[in-house]
Amino acid sequence: MLSTGRWLAALIAMAVLAAAAPTGVQARSSAAFKETLGEQDRKTFETYIAARSVFDFKLDAYWREVSDKRALRRKRKAAKVDLRPDDYVQTFPPEYKGPYLSVSLQKRWNDFLNEDRGPSKAPDPKPTVKDFLSLARAHYGFAPERIPEREFKRRYAREALALGLTKNQVVRIYALETSGLGTADMVAGIHPITKKGTPISTAIGYAQLLAANTINEIRKSGPAFIERLEEKARRHPEQAEGIRNKIASLKRMISNARTVPDVWAKQVAHARTGKGLGMHAINIDGDIGPWLQVIKIRGLKDSAARNGRENLTGAQIELMNLAGPGTGLEMMRPAGLGAPTTNFFERGAYARNTIVRGKTSEQLLTALDERMNSNIKNSGAVEFAEVFDELVAERQALR
Repeated sequence: MLSTGRWLAALIAMAVLAAAAPTGVQARSSAAFKETLGEQDRKTFETYIAARSVFDFKLDAYWREVSDKRALRRKRKAAKVDLRPDDYVQTFPPEYKGPYLSVSLQKRWNDFLNEDRGPSKAPDPKPTVKDFLSLARAHYGFAPERIPEREFKRRYAREALALGLTKNQVVRIYALETSGLGTADMVAGIHPITKKGTPISTAIGYAQLLAANTINEIRKSGPAFIERLEEKARRHPEQAEGIRNKIASLKRMISNARTVPDVWAKQVAHARTGKGLGMHAINIDGDIGPWLQVIKIRGLKDSAARNGRENLTGAQIELMNLAGPGTGLEMMRPAGLGAPTTNFFERGAYARNTIVRGKTSEQLLTALDERMNSNIKNSGAVEFAEVFDELVAERQALR
């Protein structure tokens, strides 16, 4: 039997041979491309393709090990066995060191690949606030009540304090999620002040909830929202007609949300439909938006408390939001804290998320804190902190 080192060397050698006789769409392209090159460029290109093939082989092997370790951890967690550092991959993904093609040869190779693949379909554009509002009207007869930004922050802060969240937790999450500038209708990818940019997801508001988050919260907490609206209508009869219309729309949303199973993948799929996206407009509403987003944050805190973690920092709550509640908690445990973040994110998500790459869980928490420290100085975060201070002072004055 080959030793581990010799086994890996043998497989790498096989990868080199495979590079010399490539298969698949890109391999056929490389063979055809070589025929267009002079002798020197052909040798350079063959050396590059061979090196990339070895690298891709090592990278695929790395991610297979990550996947295998994750599957074993699931079994250990199901058996309630404490996790150890060796339950995690302790290295980072290999990095390609070269050789590289010259700028001109790389451009020719890219152009050749694009021609070989044929025209690609442009990705569907992500929805905007205008789309959320239009779909909300069409499917639920709903138009959110828009209120001044400072008042939205005030209502948000009041709800947060009532649920046991702190100024530090909420403002730091806001600072990270919105760069400390966010508005109630901020969509990811759109600058909240200049309004320039292109949406990159359905994330909206101070907590940057996705449309699937909204569906999930309406499904669970919608009846409580209705109770609160009914109470508001009793206290403010002059607003009763508008509130009753809001309640009727919300009931239609709850009915639709409850046709979706309590399975995240199903909620994500529904969030791509007109009815799913239409629900997302409630984040902008002056009554429902603050309740909805604060409940989402409180849910993360409650999840941590059920697992024995109290007094979370804003960065720790954000980690649970970024990686998922269960995974975020695992990252904060001793064995996970020193492990590379590749252990906790899928390969594509790791590649896309710049703040995650090349860090351990502990380093990621530090990076989240550092970004919060920077963004908390921006105008929106400063105003949010002032609002919290005003509410706390008012409470103390009433005692």
